[in-house]
Amino acid sequence: MGPLAGIRGLEVGGIGPGPFCGMMLSDMGAEIIRLERKDHVHPIELRYDTMLRGRRAIIGVDLKSPKGVEVVLRLVERSHLLYEGFRPGVMEGLGLGPDVCLARNPGVVYGRVTGWGQEGPLASAAGHDINYIAIMGVLHAIGGHGQKPVPPINLIGDFAGGGMLLAFGLLCGLLRARETGEGQVVDTAMVDGIGLLMATTFGLLAAGLWQDERGRNLLDGGAHFYDSYETADGKYVSVGALEPKFYSRLLKLLGVDGPEFHPKMNVKKWPALREKLAAIFRTKTREEWCRILDGQDCCFTPVLSLQESMDHPHNVTRKGFVDIDGVRQPAPAPRFSRTPPEGRGVPPTLPEHNESVLKEWGFSAEELHSLKQEEVI
Repeated sequence: MGPLAGIRGLEVGGIGPGPFCGMMLSDMGAEIIRLERKDHVHPIELRYDTMLRGRRAIIGVDLKSPKGVEVVLRLVERSHLLYEGFRPGVMEGLGLGPDVCLARNPGVVYGRVTGWGQEGPLASAAGHDINYIAIMGVLHAIGGHGQKPVPPINLIGDFAGGGMLLAFGLLCGLLRARETGEGQVVDTAMVDGIGLLMATTFGLLAAGLWQDERGRNLLDGGAHFYDSYETADGKYVSVGALEPKFYSRLLKLLGVDGPEFHPKMNVKKWPALREKLAAIFRTKTREEWCRILDGQDCCFTPVLSLQESMDHPHNVTRKGFVDIDGVRQPAPAPRFSRTPPEGRGVPPTLPEHNESVLKEWGFSAEELHSLKQEEVI
């Protein structure tokens, strides 16, 4: 099932962007085999590690052994793609760098995802999402005016700028390889992906339409008509009334459509107008505001918790969440009319797939017995 059915790939075990990429590919029907170290310890029970869903694993291949490396290279021969998330040079040190893999399979697309990229002064430096978004200006831009920067979980670097960009790059390389028979290396740097996500903001900055400080701009909470507000019960609602018709509708429903709220793009008035709206929203509970503003074409929604989001009628109707082994989690996306994707099972907890995968990928029973006896797998 799914538009990527028939695609085979190898995921070299890691955290963050690599597994996210693997989830996206396997959700779409690709057969992704995860290569996991024998000594890897998962911090949570595996069925809750939702990014590992839908794919089998070979657990415990000894990559310090030449025979273990040869096992992986034989899998590479039958793969369309391979991706890894180590620091530069680690895969080369294992004997599994792109030159070796492309020599064994000239058509393989070899994906690499790192925080800093394969070269540059920081290429070998340690880092996490917060560091990558910090150096790209994103962390500086998120938070209230006069308050410290707020990290937006690890959505921007690890997943959007890393894992999602890696999946896009692999598929671009795969399309090219199908036309030419030639694979290539895809260098995915999270800092590059973060930069792409900020393209519009950098454009506005260059045009003089974005202040390089937090909470002073159209889309960062600076505008009174694009912000979140506390309600009487300590919960929050959001408004995003950017267009004039939505703005006018919002003001009418709030009962404040006076001249002081126009023109709405008078930046100097934004702080005072936000205080006025804040006072209004504090007069009713979130549920009361929902009854007044929901469905009124004024770009209003309640701010829901993670738990609440799974039960919202819109998400329930669209089946936006699925249940896999008792764990509710986001459904595969995007959706396709002819080749619908579907969740395909829980992450493996034991080397339960080692034998079946290796047999399917060309290893004989005798070879498997020998590899086990020598503790290569």
